[in-house]
Amino acid sequence: MSTYKYFLIGAVCIFAILGGIGLFKKRPEPKVEIPLVEEVVLNTTPVKVAPIASEDLPDANRIDQLFALDSSRLPFVETVVYKSRVPWLEGRPAWIADYATHYDTSRHFIARSLNKKKDYMTQKVSPGDRFNVFKRDKNIAFHLLIDLSRCRMWFYCVDQDTKDRLLLKTYRVGLGRADSHKSSGFLTPVGKYSLGEKIAIYKPGVQGIFQEKKTEMIRVFGTRWIPFEKELEGCTEPAKALGIHGAPWVADSTGNNLVEDRSKIGKYDSDGCIRLAQDDMEELFSIIITKPTTVELVKDYHDTEKGHP
Repeated sequence: MSTYKYFLIGAVCIFAILGGIGLFKKRPEPKVEIPLVEEVVLNTTPVKVAPIASEDLPDANRIDQLFALDSSRLPFVETVVYKSRVPWLEGRPAWIADYATHYDTSRHFIARSLNKKKDYMTQKVSPGDRFNVFKRDKNIAFHLLIDLSRCRMWFYCVDQDTKDRLLLKTYRVGLGRADSHKSSGFLTPVGKYSLGEKIAIYKPGVQGIFQEKKTEMIRVFGTRWIPFEKELEGCTEPAKALGIHGAPWVADSTGNNLVEDRSKIGKYDSDGCIRLAQDDMEELFSIIITKPTTVELVKDYHDTEKGHP
C-alpha cells in the first residue's frame, strides 16, 4: 500500500476519534437555586429590670412602738417586770426563755426591749428589769405584702378576732431575677404562702449544704432565714426552697473579712427568695417567728384591695 493511502486512513481515524470525544463530552449540570438564609443573632444579654416608683403608697415605721416602755407602745404589747419567781412556773426560777414561752414572744424580741437597741442576742436580766411581750389575750397574726414591680414589702399586724389591720413598717426588698418563662415575670412567684417554723440563724463560719455543695451559709442567706411552708392561694410556684432571708455576705476589699452586700437590696438578683438588709431581717425575724405569718406576693400593689390582706 502506498504512503498516500496510509496517510488517508490515518487522517480518517483521527477525525473519527475526535468526533467520538465530542459526542460523549460531559453535559453542563443544571443550575440549582439555593435560597438565602438570614443570619439570626441571639440576644444573650440578661434582661435588666428596675423597680417602678412607689408613688403615694402607704408608708409607716411603728416598730419602735412595739418596744416602747411607756404609753406610746402599741395596744397588742404590754410591759412586764422581771421576777425570778412567777405564778405560772413552780419549782425553779424563771428565765428569759420561760417568759418567751409563756407570752408567745421570741427571746430576740425581749432582748431588743431589754437592751433598748437592736441587740437581739444579749439576754442578761435582773429582778426589776422591764421589757415588752405580746399580750396573751390578743389573737394576732402578721401579714407581709410584697409588690414585685416595686421591690417593696408592707408589714401588717392583723387582729384575727376583729380583722383590724395595722401597718407596722414598709421595707425595701431584693427579689428574683427577671424570667419571661415564669407567670410572674420573675423567679420570685406570685401567690399567698404561709411561713414555716424551720428558721435558722447564721454566723460567720457556720457551714451547711447549699445546691449540693458545702457552703458558709452567711454568704448566701445573711444572718437569718425563714422558709415558706405551704401554698395557700394563687401560688405559681411550690413553697419548697423559697424563703425570706438577709442579704448575702461577701469578702471585703482586704479579702480577710466578710461584710453584708447591701447592693443586692432593691434589685432583681436572687434565685427567687426575698432578701432584706441585715438590720431589717433581724428586726422582722424577732417579731414574727412566734406568730402565724403569711406572705402575699403580687405583681402590683394595686392588685390587692387597697393593699390589704
